[in-house]
Amino acid sequence: MKKGMIIVLNGVSSSGKSTLAKEITKLLPDFFTFSIDDYDLVIEKMEDRENQRLIPVETEYFYYKNVAMFSDRGVNLILDQILHDPLTLQNFYETLSSYPILLVGVHCTVEELKNREKSRGDRQIGQALSQLSFVHHQEIYDVEVNTYTHSMKECANAIVNRLESNLPLLGFKKSLKEFESSK
Repeated sequence: MKKGMIIVLNGVSSSGKSTLAKEITKLLPDFFTFSIDDYDLVIEKMEDRENQRLIPVETEYFYYKNVAMFSDRGVNLILDQILHDPLTLQNFYETLSSYPILLVGVHCTVEELKNREKSRGDRQIGQALSQLSFVHHQEIYDVEVNTYTHSMKECANAIVNRLESNLPLLGFKKSLKEFESSK
């Protein structure tokens, strides 16, 4: 069975990944969104966080294993997540190194990130800015979009056009080499 394609939307909180994922599914109805935030809700239900009864393995470990299982069964996914620390990167690269991946950098201006955090009301103010100190520093993307300077539809079209082009998808493999050389 052919492995399902994985579109990885990587960007800081409030950069527009979730909205962009929904827009992409309008253009690619055979793709399904799989958000790390939604997956964390599954883990949260299993744990008793109030009493510190926690699963002793990082959520991303299980998340990427599940991504691989879906892809192994031919399911195409859009990942809405943040590559945010060395352990997450290690889980990401080790688990998905043999999978077809379109690596997408999702960007937004600092001012707009601040505005989105305030208007949403469900985010810690300053969270996106703090994440900028480590997100997008060593990733090499197949395509990059800016959800402030372009509409979600334009961003989704750019991603779909890149996916459907004849150009090889090298972002993941180049990013993996960067990660390995930085260890």
